[in-house]
Amino acid sequence: MRPLTKTILLGGGMIFAGWVGWGIYSTRKANAVPYEHLRTLDGIEFRHYPQTVLVETTAPNQRRAFRRLFRYISGDNRGDESISMTAPVQTQNGESISMTAPVRSETTEADIDAVRMGFYLPTEYSPETAPEPTASDVTLVTEPAKRVAVDQFSWYTPSWRVERRTQKLLSTLERENIEPAGKPYLLRYNDPWTPPFMRRNEVAVEVDEES
Repeated sequence: MRPLTKTILLGGGMIFAGWVGWGIYSTRKANAVPYEHLRTLDGIEFRHYPQTVLVETTAPNQRRAFRRLFRYISGDNRGDESISMTAPVQTQNGESISMTAPVRSETTEADIDAVRMGFYLPTEYSPETAPEPTASDVTLVTEPAKRVAVDQFSWYTPSWRVERRTQKLLSTLERENIEPAGKPYLLRYNDPWTPPFMRRNEVAVEVDEES
């Protein structure tokens, strides 16, 4: 093997190892929204999530919404508090932005191009202790406890793959006579630099508590 080829292969191997190492590190260091595993049915997991607190905004696009919320957790709040971000990312009906944060977003009825996005706050914050936003277009929202059905998958999350997994999830629920209680959404647990084969993604939908 020529020295140049050997050097290229060695360098590539080191870069790949570093990439994988970052994926392991970023996954382990991310806080996660807690939940209780209830059961698994045909590959679909059922969970119970406790009451959670989100900071939300509505903006013309996801990038602008994200920036507003990122400013809030970076200290743009009445307590001047820097708030850690939590996995997973939650996205509904819109362009997806990968990051190590809990994000919830959906298009609004008034403007199909607008998006509502929310970051879940860490569990130590309650509706009473979460710092108030200073920006008038950012609000705190309390999400009640809920039961959720989830289908997990890896790699990237192009729209065709998300749609395919969503249809699988909804078909399983319909076959089992379990009624969805909301719109399906996407959950992502890794930052943009995590290798695709190490990524954890899920499509989820809230279901009737009595199902």
